[in-house]
Amino acid sequence: MLKQIPNIITSLNILCGCVAILFATSGDLITASLFVFLGIFFDFFDGLAARLLNAQSEVGLQLDSLADVITSGVAPAVVMYQMLNLSYFHEMQTLTEAFSLDGWNVSIKNYLPLIGLMIAIASAYRLAKFNVDTRQTTGFIGLPTPANALLILSLPLILQFQYSEFAETIILNRWFLIGMTLLSCILLNAEIPLFALKFKTWDFKSNAIRYVFLILCVLLLILLKFLAIPFIILLYIILSLFSRK
Repeated sequence: MLKQIPNIITSLNILCGCVAILFATSGDLITASLFVFLGIFFDFFDGLAARLLNAQSEVGLQLDSLADVITSGVAPAVVMYQMLNLSYFHEMQTLTEAFSLDGWNVSIKNYLPLIGLMIAIASAYRLAKFNVDTRQTTGFIGLPTPANALLILSLPLILQFQYSEFAETIILNRWFLIGMTLLSCILLNAEIPLFALKFKTWDFKSNAIRYVFLILCVLLLILLKFLAIPFIILLYIILSLFSRK
């Protein structure tokens, strides 16, 4: 039974992803973000539990990737779909009015928001490569799907909890959202070596880059709150590139 604990934790990740998708399709992007964050939390601890219990398995590896496709791939894709849809209404009315609309899902004649679903495709392709790429045993090639999900989900959170007219103008610009979609798809599958946050030991010398990154993340989150997330992703990429030199 103990050997199944990691798979149970991974299954909770899948459940969170499914719930997030349900909320995202109904337009509740904040609750959807909450469940994605919870799913990513489970995603981090299923691997830790597998190592502690010596319960690594091929089934667990595949289940973990399938969970990531749902929670860190499809869920943020649907959120981006809804953000693009919301940008359409933003052109006609204020943000407050747009959020209060009943049935504000995309018109069948407006296919532009479907571009957001490219994130799901790029995420699935990135995870498929990860499963067969022997170079990614101790690090990553391309942005991990959970990090990309956090990047996408930061957008509605910034609007909701750190609202400003400037943020509204930028984030609800359809071309900005399309650019973010294309950028995330590129980063997911780019040949960029990135360090993993998994600790095999706790000593500072072998984990210096991880400790520095985590400390900077805490400082940025305290100072900028949700606005810190895009900067954290950028910091992650920059530190990874410097650590390889």
